[in-house]
Amino acid sequence: MKDIKKVSIAPTASIREAMEKIDEGAIKIAFVTDDNLTLLGTISDGDIRRAILKGINLDDSIVNIYNTNPIKAYADTPVTELEKLAKHHNILRIPIVDDEEKLICLELVEEMSISSTKPNKVILMVGGLGTRLRPLTDNTPKPMLHVGGKPILETIVERFATYGFINIVMCIGYKSHVIQDYFGDGSSFGVNIEYILEDKRMGTAGALSLLKEKLTDPFFVMNGDLLTNVNFDHLCDYHIANHSKATMCVREYDFQVPFGVVNLKGHNITSIEEKPVHNFFVSAGIYMLDPSCIDMIPNDEFYDMPTLFEKMIVQEDNVISFPLREYWLDIGRIEEYEKANNEYHGVFS
Repeated sequence: MKDIKKVSIAPTASIREAMEKIDEGAIKIAFVTDDNLTLLGTISDGDIRRAILKGINLDDSIVNIYNTNPIKAYADTPVTELEKLAKHHNILRIPIVDDEEKLICLELVEEMSISSTKPNKVILMVGGLGTRLRPLTDNTPKPMLHVGGKPILETIVERFATYGFINIVMCIGYKSHVIQDYFGDGSSFGVNIEYILEDKRMGTAGALSLLKEKLTDPFFVMNGDLLTNVNFDHLCDYHIANHSKATMCVREYDFQVPFGVVNLKGHNITSIEEKPVHNFFVSAGIYMLDPSCIDMIPNDEFYDMPTLFEKMIVQEDNVISFPLREYWLDIGRIEEYEKANNEYHGVFS
């Protein structure tokens, strides 16, 4: 009963509280119950991210976003049926209720338990010149600049390994020997690392055409100059659950116009907005792609990720966004590099 309460939340709870409950737990979901532990529904990380895209405030109640038709079973359900249910819905734990729909326990389906390692490849784009960070990058590739006492790239590798994604391909170019000498085959870091050498500029997607083996599982693509504590398990689950061909992580970005904006109708002034703030979603440089995407990329040519997404949008493929609510920083300029060092231990320690 104590464990059930740890993963239960009231329907009046805020979205922010639900985020904390899910992040603290190990089952990627929280169960919505009343005071008597009657199961009312479930709320997942995906439910919250979809709410963020709709502009819902994190302090709003979860009442309008949680799933009111949850997967569940009863106390007398045979184990074989539980296993079929778990496999069909790709879930690890099934809430068990009594005849009055009161939550009794959570059933762990052993055959569906998470493997310590996962087959999904991680493609890291680490071949850029880092010109905006000179002179720091005169002799060091940008992903190897130290933040928090170690290379940015090492933190990225560690974060993926934490979630069991250990099969990594690094697309290298500028000062490539620095990266290869440091990481080797990855065994010292608990991962397997392969390298693709770009002998010319390939863009953020072009190097995917150079992969040595045909991929069969959805795979990650990430720029090597980012720091984030995003849950890569959540990203993978979100991509698969939405039957997405390509998923782009997006970050909310606010831009304040530093002047009063004058709205016109013809030559007449209709209103004046003093220093308005405009809100956008921008690409965060992290993607998850279906293997079929690789066939859309020209062989051994410069090709950017936005171009690939635009092509899929024209084809009306299922292309979706994954809003980042976690820490994220693109280290492209000196001031961002200094910011990363100031914030690192508060985020990753």
